[in-house]
Amino acid sequence: MRLPIAIGAILVVSVSLNAPVMSVPPTHGVQTEIASSNLTQIQINHRLWNRQKINNYRYKLSNSCFCIPEFRGPLIIEVRNGITSSIMNAETGKPINSQLLRQYSTIPKLFNLIRNTIKRGEPELTVVYNPQLGYPTQINIGNLAADAGVFTTISNFEELHQGSYINR
Repeated sequence: MRLPIAIGAILVVSVSLNAPVMSVPPTHGVQTEIASSNLTQIQINHRLWNRQKINNYRYKLSNSCFCIPEFRGPLIIEVRNGITSSIMNAETGKPINSQLLRQYSTIPKLFNLIRNTIKRGEPELTVVYNPQLGYPTQINIGNLAADAGVFTTISNFEELHQGSYINR
């Protein structure tokens, strides 16, 4: 009597193990909720950044992605009077083509990148902000594991003052 039950259970398990795996996208309501949360966070942090009135600064930027090495970095980006003054490879000190990194070349442009990603409806967006100054410290767009994403890290932020800097 137990043998037919055991055989039946084995058949059910083997069929389920051979069934195709299908991913189910999140429901529209969940995506809307995530986008709304991201939009709220960017608004709060962008206001916080603007209140600092920092126009001269330097930061290190690294991108993890399946892309060209110049884009990955690590890079040192320097901004003077709100305009990118230089982008250099952090390891070699050699300048990098600023057009290649125009979306990443100032903190306000990073905010624009995040805002545009939200407007596009990208379902995979995670952003971490500096709690004191509001600038983004990590931006994860898309799925890096599927070769379709960029994970950006912003670190070593320094406010520059006429030849010196303040590490924040």
